[in-house]
Amino acid sequence: MSSFASGPQLFKGALVTVNSTGGGQPSVILFQYNPERLRRSLQPQSVSGDSGNRSDTVIYTGAPVETINIDIEIDATDQLEKGDQTTVQLGVYPQLAALELLIYPTSADVSKQANLLASGTIEVGPFIAPLTLFLWGQNRVLPVRVMEMTISEDAFGGYLNPIRATVSLSLRALSYSDLTQSSQGYSIFMQYQQIKEQIAAVSHSLQGTGVTLNQL
Repeated sequence: MSSFASGPQLFKGALVTVNSTGGGQPSVILFQYNPERLRRSLQPQSVSGDSGNRSDTVIYTGAPVETINIDIEIDATDQLEKGDQTTVQLGVYPQLAALELLIYPTSADVSKQANLLASGTIEVGPFIAPLTLFLWGQNRVLPVRVMEMTISEDAFGGYLNPIRATVSLSLRALSYSDLTQSSQGYSIFMQYQQIKEQIAAVSHSLQGTGVTLNQL
C-alpha cells in the first residue's frame, strides 16, 4: 500500500457554470495548477444607530462584500512534449477561450434576440448569465460574478496561439444579499457561510487569553 494512501486528498480549484434554469450539465473549468496565492477582501455592510452616540450598536445590513483575486497559470509545455496535436495547433487557447466565455452572452442568444428584435417581437431584452461557482476545496464553494479578467500571453507556438498564459481574475461573491431566496446560488452561499461558522467554532476558546467569561 502506498505511504500516501492516508494522506490529504489533492483538490483542484475550479470555476463551474450552471444553467440558470437548472437544465443541462454544468460546465467545469479546472485550474491546471492551483494558484499559490489567493487574495480576499471583505467589506462589512453595516450602519450605526441614528443618535450619533459612538457606543451605538452596529447593525448589519447584509453579508459583507467579499472579493477574491487569483492568478491562474496555464502552460502547454507538458502536452507539447508529448506531441499532443490539439495543443500543437491551438496551444492553451481552448483554456483561455473557456475562461473568457464566462463573461460573454452566447452567440446563439445574441442571434436569437437579434431575430426577435428585427421581427418586432421584443424591443430590448437582457442576456441572462449562467450561475458561476468558485470551487476552492470542499469548504469553499460559492457563487461569484467575474468583475475583471486580465490575460497575459507570454509565449506563442508556430500558429501564434499562446502556449503559456496567466489569467488574473477578480471575483465578487454573490451572497443572500444579492440573490433571491428561490435561486440556486442563494442556498449555495448559505451553505458556504454555515460551513464557515462550523469551522470558526473550532477556534472559539478563551483558553490562553487571560480573559474569563465573567469579564465578558
